[in-house]
Amino acid sequence: MLKKISRYWLCQLTGWGASMAISIFYYLTLSVRKIDHFFLIIVVSVLLGIFITHLMRIIILEYKLLEKPIQTQILVFIFLTIIFSIIYAFADVSLEKLLGLWDTGGIKISLANEISRTSISNFFLLFIWNLIYYTYHYVETNRRQEVDTLKLQSVVKELELKTIKSHINPHFIFNALNSIRALVDENPTRARSGITELSNILRSSMQAEKLETVPLERELNIVKDYLALEKMRFEERLTIEMDIDEDTLGQQVPPMMLQTLVENAIKHGISKKIQGGTIKVISDFVDDHHELVVQNSGQLDTFINEDGFGIKSTQYRLNLLYQGKATFELKNLNADMVESRVTMPVGSI
Repeated sequence: MLKKISRYWLCQLTGWGASMAISIFYYLTLSVRKIDHFFLIIVVSVLLGIFITHLMRIIILEYKLLEKPIQTQILVFIFLTIIFSIIYAFADVSLEKLLGLWDTGGIKISLANEISRTSISNFFLLFIWNLIYYTYHYVETNRRQEVDTLKLQSVVKELELKTIKSHINPHFIFNALNSIRALVDENPTRARSGITELSNILRSSMQAEKLETVPLERELNIVKDYLALEKMRFEERLTIEMDIDEDTLGQQVPPMMLQTLVENAIKHGISKKIQGGTIKVISDFVDDHHELVVQNSGQLDTFINEDGFGIKSTQYRLNLLYQGKATFELKNLNADMVESRVTMPVGSI
């Protein structure tokens, strides 16, 4: 039954019921004068109060007063309280007089004076009603706005991540195909092996599209397949080193992020050097954080001048996924070595 009653009417009945109960309690315990037809007067007054406040609510909604600036709402709030206090008093006194319920206790009081006196008491009653009504809608409006803002941020975040991923995968595929293409005429057997490696990478990357994060071990398998392709192209010009703490293999990382850093190290570092160079991948725990490091032969100016998409995407993805709790740093270690370092909170997102 209660589920069929709107929240507004439930509050109306509860509030006016409480007001009636307080009046009856006051009359039975503290009143020194017996009032004829007291309970009927209270019932009439409460029913009239429900009608008056509901009429006031209709005006508030009809003129969309809750959508006005807060200063306007306050002025309207005071104005309505005064006007409807007078209307309520006039209707209450007139109805009691019409029904023969008006009891002044033998004291001669004019109708105008009684309306004025009743208006004052009604003002405080309606002031409380309006205060509760406006406060509830003010809080509820702010709550809905916060919920809508969070939903919008969530949608934007999801769309941004999907957009980033849609850039990463074609970018990666293009470079991998170039590596294989370089081997087609020179060594068909190794090219076929490269196609198999690429197939493994594509299968993994397609699965990664559905996830926000993946275990590091899975990400490392993609990196190893990618480096195997690049090793075919660079041969002895590329030296690969892995320094992986086995305890970090279960840590969650953004999919394709490590591969992107390695790809950029090859593109902007190794490929720029005639003699080639070294790629070193490091994973370790440092000060309650998980650090992923990619070191490569080269100088940082080649990265900056090229303005690679991988650098931008790494910074952006970390901000989106970890809300400022992860960092990305790209710097020269020495005259012939560049380091990309990602520091993330331990544990999954």
